[in-house]
Amino acid sequence: MFGTSGIRGPVGETVTADLALSVGRALGVDTARVVVGRDPRESGELLTDALTAGLRESGTDVLDLGLAATPTVARAVAWEEADAGVSITASHNPPQDNGIKLWQASGQAFDADRRETISQRVRDEVADLRDWDGLGDRREVDARERHVRALVDAVEIADPPSVIVDVGNGAGGVTVDALQELGCTVETLNAQPDGSFPGRPSEPTAENCASLATLVAETDADLGIAHDGDADRMRAVAGDGTYLSGDVTLALFARAAAEPGQCVAAPVDTSLAVADHLAEIDVTVERTKVGDVYVAEQVAEDGVAFGGEPSGAWIWPDATLCPDGPLAACRLVELAAERPLAERAAEVDTYPIRRDSVDVDDKAAVMEQVRDLVTERYDAVETLDGVRVDLGDGWFLLRASGTQPLVRITAEAREAGWAETIFADARDLLETARK
Repeated sequence: MFGTSGIRGPVGETVTADLALSVGRALGVDTARVVVGRDPRESGELLTDALTAGLRESGTDVLDLGLAATPTVARAVAWEEADAGVSITASHNPPQDNGIKLWQASGQAFDADRRETISQRVRDEVADLRDWDGLGDRREVDARERHVRALVDAVEIADPPSVIVDVGNGAGGVTVDALQELGCTVETLNAQPDGSFPGRPSEPTAENCASLATLVAETDADLGIAHDGDADRMRAVAGDGTYLSGDVTLALFARAAAEPGQCVAAPVDTSLAVADHLAEIDVTVERTKVGDVYVAEQVAEDGVAFGGEPSGAWIWPDATLCPDGPLAACRLVELAAERPLAERAAEVDTYPIRRDSVDVDDKAAVMEQVRDLVTERYDAVETLDGVRVDLGDGWFLLRASGTQPLVRITAEAREAGWAETIFADARDLLETARK
């Protein structure tokens, strides 16, 4: 039922009010107080009502944040001394989807064991329903201002720059509030919350952020910020209009956060460019499974200064264990105020990287064949998440999608011709495994 990013899918099919009610009842079995918030999708209101009903009839009090960024919800669990938090969101997915993501008091998403506990309760229809006089309360709470204050306190900006923030019609307006309070000149795009995402698709990819990049390049703005629908992700544009790749952004954040001898957490599909850039200051990269929940688990360990995913999820353990897009925005603005992002990005070597996806009928069976073939042919094989082969000056990864009947291929090398060769070899392996 749960993927690594919670429950997600089409409303009325995968995600229904009945499911939300069941999750509320399952979560209410062992919670006394739960924080709930949602992104701007219209379906979020009825899903919130259903989930809240399941919690309240279990005797659980609900603190309703209303429309709120996912990191606001995650942080509010501790602020409100609650037992858990729930975000009603499909994050960067299209408007026809919605979802449910659960948060611990630490700000970390529910881990695999906690997700399975809730799933099992839903399957078995486990509930602890109360009598009429034992129902939980529902109270509206505003956590936005506290999130703004936390963001302002997390950075120091002596010379506030000019910033364009593309909110993406999502819940990330807290970024605008914080940057204005920090003294920045802020212009917005797609600032009106609208769950149909009329301004651009929710995911802040380079293609979807073309208008932001053009506006930054043609004005005196120092940088541009873009969020997805629930603002757990943050992507950026340098002052010259260049959209920063996720790997480059990860390298910049990690270098600023980590001290020599520390490490940072990043998923197995992260570019060599990150490790190379950090090696210059004696910082290492600890690879994780793909998914911000796994990055968060690693970041919680001692000696890990920062964690990030090239998709746009950034985690600073000194602040919270949830991906906080508004915090990432403020910290990137802090870096840009000290030195232009384009100059910083130019110092990160980038290498040819190829990515593709292949449709498969049975991804589990195909990946089992892939593992057998790869371990026969190569020595440096890692199976943390999919099958990754380290070739010294290059690597490839074959990994099953967590949500679709696909196997993803990624290959990278420090030299273009070698990257193409590695990619072709990886594809041939996958085709052999499919037969």
